[in-house]
Amino acid sequence: MQNLQNLISQLESKISQCETTNLAVSGGSVGWHIEHSLKTIDQIVTACKNSNPSDYQWHFNFKRFLIMSIAKKIPRGKARAPKIVRPEGDISTESLTLSLEKVKENLKNWGNLDKNANFPHPFFGILNKKETEKFLLLHTKHHLMIVNDILKS
Repeated sequence: MQNLQNLISQLESKISQCETTNLAVSGGSVGWHIEHSLKTIDQIVTACKNSNPSDYQWHFNFKRFLIMSIAKKIPRGKARAPKIVRPEGDISTESLTLSLEKVKENLKNWGNLDKNANFPHPFFGILNKKETEKFLLLHTKHHLMIVNDILKS
């Protein structure tokens, strides 16, 4: 999870620029992408903590294989975030800082979770702990690249 911690630190370093937008890159602001990334991490970690490891059973999933093993990149603009992880309302440096602290707290016991702790991903099927870590890295990198592209202009 150290790699994810590093990506979270990179997101944290962009909070002060949360109001920056560039419609040529994305309809969302820097703050929207940071909040979405943090909400996604928080929701998925919580789902894994609340899962029953004995329920996990691996199944081949072509989309998961293609994105997570071959492309190792999430394509832009191909999927819409589930409502539960879409930011709503005002996004400020204060709200992002609170979300960041919540995520850091939630991640503290990640290492103690069973290897078959899991969560159901809407496109990739049920992911165990290792697959979840891989997804969280890909997803966070994806939104960090968008943030960086917004800030370049």
